[in-house]
Amino acid sequence: MRIRPFLFILMGLISSAGFSQQSNFTLTFLGVDSATNVQLDSIKVMNRSQDCERIIYWPNKTLTLQGNTAISDLTNHGTGFQVFQNYPNPAVYQTTVSINVPQDDNVGIIITDMSGNLVNQEIRRLCKGVHSFTLTSGGENLYIFTAYWRGYSRSIKILQTGSYINGTSSLEYIENQKSTQQFKTTNDINAFLFNLGDTLLFIGHSNGIQTGILDAPDTSRNYKFQFAHNIPCIGTPTIEYEGKVYQTIQIFSQCWLKENLDVGTMISGSEEMTDNGIIEKYCFGNEPDSCTKYGGLYQWDEMMKYSTNQGAQGICPPNWHIPTDEEWKVLEGTVDYLYGIGDSEWDQLAELRGYNAGTNLKTYNGWYNGGNGSDLFGFSGLPGGEKIQVFFGQVLLNGNWWSSTDDTFSDEAFSRRLTHSDPVVFRLFKYNFKNKAYSVRCIMND
Repeated sequence: MRIRPFLFILMGLISSAGFSQQSNFTLTFLGVDSATNVQLDSIKVMNRSQDCERIIYWPNKTLTLQGNTAISDLTNHGTGFQVFQNYPNPAVYQTTVSINVPQDDNVGIIITDMSGNLVNQEIRRLCKGVHSFTLTSGGENLYIFTAYWRGYSRSIKILQTGSYINGTSSLEYIENQKSTQQFKTTNDINAFLFNLGDTLLFIGHSNGIQTGILDAPDTSRNYKFQFAHNIPCIGTPTIEYEGKVYQTIQIFSQCWLKENLDVGTMISGSEEMTDNGIIEKYCFGNEPDSCTKYGGLYQWDEMMKYSTNQGAQGICPPNWHIPTDEEWKVLEGTVDYLYGIGDSEWDQLAELRGYNAGTNLKTYNGWYNGGNGSDLFGFSGLPGGEKIQVFFGQVLLNGNWWSSTDDTFSDEAFSRRLTHSDPVVFRLFKYNFKNKAYSVRCIMND
């Protein structure tokens, strides 16, 4: 069952306020599937620099910003709106969810299962304060509970270890508490803020599908959410670079090289790469055929051409760059079945993250002991191994890819790893020193 009609009802509940007139610029959004326009149901805007967010609902397709703060079409009463984690958690078959409402108004509630199917929906006028509900499980292992109030949304995941005997799900209102003092939180529930230089993540939703765009806007511009995937990049099916033709792959709003980069002059694994004006590469086992099959292996500084700027072109072709840690997160959220774009799952420093993003990024053959993937989105991740010090290892077992995001205060940088034995994606950082040599993928500039 679709949730779109309910979202349309919620739009009518959103109140607007006047705009400030200080140095405004406007962002406009459009959805396409290849070249065909599609309707955007909603657009979630997350400020990745200040940890705040807001949602724009159809038919609105614009966001107005100024240099220091957002010029919002909503009042600032979003401060204090919160959905608190359910208790008990995990639940056996019943659990309690509480919502803090800062001002009297309508609150919409949507509950979906892990496949995105609608389980429950309602609109209830709630007075200022904390309101509690009892959720009875219908047999699913995971629910997403989302509450909407004056254009703001808050969501939690609810894990269930048992189900109610009649197999149906229900939501029952149980109580209201007038005092909200003990539920005050920090920046996560404040109004949406924006400063020039902040990185924004735009997540476009259409008919149950999402796609994401990262940018740090400083002027008016139009954004085009791309919903096509697993096809050659729109307008750039191939690219010729340094004597080799590379295939490309469109994965929603991101355009990637479909192959690992193989550029430069091969040097022995016993040598260190140096800033000598020549791109150098390692081939696994010092065998040139390994570079033909898996691409080259590169130390971080060599890959970056000795720059430390996130998103640098590095050794990528013109109009392409080394993906940032944030761009890898968007890819992971795009291809994972459980954790979507912008989910806090991808921000974890724990290495193992996600549900099945790794499976969906790996090739469907070539991995050790049958640990192949589905290659569902055409990324075609290969187990190209790595080089640490003078030793090559892990070919057929692991694939490793650098990001262009490092730590200013150490010699470590972020990378991603796929393995033959895990369906997830590993985010490596601690002890992930730049003198290790990994594969490189390039992503097209906006």
